[in-house]
Amino acid sequence: MSLLRQGSHFVLVGGAQLALDWALFVAQTALGVPTVPANLISRIGGASLGFWLNGRITFAAEGQPRLGGTRLLRFVIVWLVLTAISTVLMDLLSHQLGLQTAWLAKPVVEGGLAVVSFFLARNWIYR
Repeated sequence: MSLLRQGSHFVLVGGAQLALDWALFVAQTALGVPTVPANLISRIGGASLGFWLNGRITFAAEGQPRLGGTRLLRFVIVWLVLTAISTVLMDLLSHQLGLQTAWLAKPVVEGGLAVVSFFLARNWIYR
């Protein structure tokens, strides 16, 4: 599979994922949900969308989806590590610089983590 094709699909799927994740995070925290649970819930929403779309489109092999138990387990492992990093950063930012700064920083944090996620997805999760 072409790195360029996978990369471009990953960016499109990631954009949808990020939009959902960010919107859920902002909405929850604006309603008073603390940063940590809000980030966890918002990342679950984005991850669910991303796992399905990436398995069906981005990393599909010859039109065949790459979903299922082993891939889901690998995805969950990566997601847990990246979510821990994201959650710590969002909590630190919201406490140190304010909630609005965390709202603005979330796409940057998640974008950086997406780079790591792409290489892990391509070489381990969906192989």
